[in-house]
Amino acid sequence: MCTHTRRIEEAALNAWPALQQVLYDGWILRFAGGYTKRANSITPLFASSIDLATKVAVCERRYRDRNLPTIFRLPSIAAPKGLDQYLAKIGYQKLDPTWVMQMALTNREFRVRNAVELHAAPLESWLEHHGAWARLAPKQQGLHAKILRAIPMPHLFAILKKDGKPVACGLGVLEDEHVGIFDVITAPEERRRGFATELLNGILRWAQARGATCAYLQVKMSNEAAWRMYQKAGFENVYHYWYRMRAP
Repeated sequence: MCTHTRRIEEAALNAWPALQQVLYDGWILRFAGGYTKRANSITPLFASSIDLATKVAVCERRYRDRNLPTIFRLPSIAAPKGLDQYLAKIGYQKLDPTWVMQMALTNREFRVRNAVELHAAPLESWLEHHGAWARLAPKQQGLHAKILRAIPMPHLFAILKKDGKPVACGLGVLEDEHVGIFDVITAPEERRRGFATELLNGILRWAQARGATCAYLQVKMSNEAAWRMYQKAGFENVYHYWYRMRAP
């Protein structure tokens, strides 16, 4: 393990900022217009003193006031005792269990094949490719752009090209010795050709050159192909999280 899991959790929250954030008795309430559950959910990080029923009711009201669903994000390293069971009891469904993986970057060399090139892209160009490949609606693209513009740390909007044609893109966010990997996607017609691995290597090489010694990422447990790719690259599971959202 290259760093403490709590530090990775903090770095990941910083790297994917909400547009608004409120601290409430040890819980972080994040709001971003509804784009991604990560940026629109409640993450408990610190000790609490208010009883669960009261806290959950206050959170529900604050999200309802913003016309957003109330979503809880529960990290295995920080979920308060009894919260998951209480949410299940009052009708919150468990969604998207996700691995958090990490890899030490020291004494590793990351190469990108001569046949492809990694480019640092302007945000607008990067968004054009990512939005098309992810098939985001215009409103989603707009909220995505706002989140990315709000990233406070050094970051890289990376595009991988083959013969001058964009084939994959991803985001690296650097905070001190940590680099987070986000939004990795390959053009649909270019998948299963190793481009995501090449892109990953390029971002890790960029971060390593700037002093990063630890990389982390998040991958849904249901995305077994991506999980296997990251595991093959050297990443290991260190903890997990899941969401709770009230059934409609």
